[in-house]
Amino acid sequence: MADLGPPFIHISGLPNFRDIGNTPIAARPGHSIKPGVVFRAAEPSRITDAGVAGLQALRISHVYDLRSAVEIQRHSAGIREWDGASRVFVPVFQDEDYGPEAIALRFVQYSQQGTNGFVDTYRSIWEAGTGPVAKILNHLATPDASPLLVHCTAGKDRTGVVCAIILSLCGVDDETIAQEYSLTEVGLAERKEEIMASLMKNPALKDDPEGAERLLGARPENMLAALQALRREHGSPEQYVLTKCGLSQDAIEQLRKNLIVANATD
Repeated sequence: MADLGPPFIHISGLPNFRDIGNTPIAARPGHSIKPGVVFRAAEPSRITDAGVAGLQALRISHVYDLRSAVEIQRHSAGIREWDGASRVFVPVFQDEDYGPEAIALRFVQYSQQGTNGFVDTYRSIWEAGTGPVAKILNHLATPDASPLLVHCTAGKDRTGVVCAIILSLCGVDDETIAQEYSLTEVGLAERKEEIMASLMKNPALKDDPEGAERLLGARPENMLAALQALRREHGSPEQYVLTKCGLSQDAIEQLRKNLIVANATD
């Protein structure tokens, strides 16, 4: 696995692993997201011992797994756990497979041109995932919040929605969030052929390589459209968190204190 450079961190056997820290905050000029607190990735079942050592060096204390049990059985080599980190099972969809192939079947428009399919998919994530979102945000709202890793199967859709909400709560603008989301195309590049081969076996994508490409994509416009829909339907990401996820205003303010830092000066 190649070392892609920041914000990616090379963790052997764990694709698409990166730190959302150092993301600039337009609402707070001269400030950015604190590095070394929130990490995101694809599922970790193939992580090597060297990769585990890398995560331990980053002091990751909690690993939030957004997958369902049936999805874990179908799309991974099993559950991988290691000393020093607690795996927290927080499925967005309790008993449903939401791997890329299953999403292709469930949301036909997902692999078609335009952003509608992605908005439909991401809406289903934030509507069904209020419990997992609340759990992760409450972790980040504790004093001296410890580093965490959040992942689903590819680390793109459910993970992308959760990270977008975190970044938005801290004042990161939608365009910057969408650019961070788009990095998943880089993070999964080495596994693209493998995932594509699996997708092409799916009846929904048979003889449609362009559709499979779109499904695997993380184009900025997909996240931009989803964030616009979230605002139309809930007022703002903050209002969604307050009214749907049950976070308090104090918790949101503590999360911001934990994650917003002044940029280092020379």
